[in-house]
Amino acid sequence: MADKSDIFHEIDLTRAQTEAEWLARLDEIGDELGAFTSLGAHHASFFADGGDTLLVSFEQVSDIRTARADQRPHGLSVAMRHGWSNLTLLARAPRWYRDAEVLDFFDAQIDASFFDSFARVLFYGAGMAGYAACTFSLAAPSATVLAIAPQATLDPEIAPWERRFRFGRRFDFRARFGYAPAMLEGARNAFIVYDPTQRGDAMHATLYRQPFVTLLRSPALGRSTVAGLDRIGALDTLIETAARGRMTPARFHDLMRKRRQDAAYLDALVKRTARTGHPALTVVAAKAAMAQGGRAGKLRKRLRQAEAELAD
Repeated sequence: MADKSDIFHEIDLTRAQTEAEWLARLDEIGDELGAFTSLGAHHASFFADGGDTLLVSFEQVSDIRTARADQRPHGLSVAMRHGWSNLTLLARAPRWYRDAEVLDFFDAQIDASFFDSFARVLFYGAGMAGYAACTFSLAAPSATVLAIAPQATLDPEIAPWERRFRFGRRFDFRARFGYAPAMLEGARNAFIVYDPTQRGDAMHATLYRQPFVTLLRSPALGRSTVAGLDRIGALDTLIETAARGRMTPARFHDLMRKRRQDAAYLDALVKRTARTGHPALTVVAAKAAMAQGGRAGKLRKRLRQAEAELAD
C-alpha cells in the first residue's frame, strides 16, 4: 500500500471544483486506503485502514470543503496523525443521517462484526453529527462516544421546544437507530460536551441521563461550541484523549484553560462581567483580552469604566 501522504499528494482534494468532483477524488483515495461507498443521494462512507484503534467520525461535506484547508475529513486527519483506522460518514445535506441507506449501512456492519476487529472504537461528531455519533454507537458495543452539542432527537413529541431545526422534524426519529440517548446503552462511556448558555444545546444535554454518560460544560465559546473548541486548540486533543480512554472531567477542565488565551472568549467575558456588575473581574478580563489582541477600542472603554467604578 502506498504511503498515505503520497496518495493525498497525488489526488489533491483542494483541486476539486465541485462537490461531485471532490467526492470522486475521495473515492479514488478510498480505493487505495480502504473503501468509499455511496449511501444514496445524500450520504457516503469513507474507510481508511490503519491501526487497531478506529475513529468513527460524522461530518458534513460542506463544512469540510469550506473550513478545512486541506479539505480532508477532520476525523481522517486525526486518525492519520496517530496511525489509527478511520470510518467517516459524510453528509451532503442536513438530514440527520436518517436516510434508509445509512441505517442499512450500520446494520450491515453489525452483521459483518466489523467493529469487533478493533481494540478501541471512538464515535465522534458535533451537532447533527453528534446526534449520529450517539445513535449509531449502538452498532459497536463497548465503544466510547464523544459528542459535542448533540441533539437527542427532533421528534416534536419529545422535544417540542426545539425550534432551530424545523426542516429536520420531517425525518423519522422513531425508526431503528432513532432516539440517541437510548442508543448509547451499549457504550462503554459517553462524553457530552455542551455550552450551558446555549439553551437548546443544554436542553438536549439533559436528555442524556445514563450513569455512564458524563456531561462536560464548556461555556461561552461562541454560538458554535465545536468551532470554539477548535479555535482554542482543544478539539483534536479531546478526540485523541477520548480515543485513548483517558478522558476525565479533570482532563477536560484542564483543556478548557486554553480559553484564557482566546481573544473571542475574553471579549465575551468582559461583556458579561461588565453587564453583571463585577468591575474587578472586568478589569482583569479586559487586560487579558487586550494582551491577546482583542478589540482594543471597546476594551479600553470598558476598562476605563470598570476602573472608575472601583475608584468610587
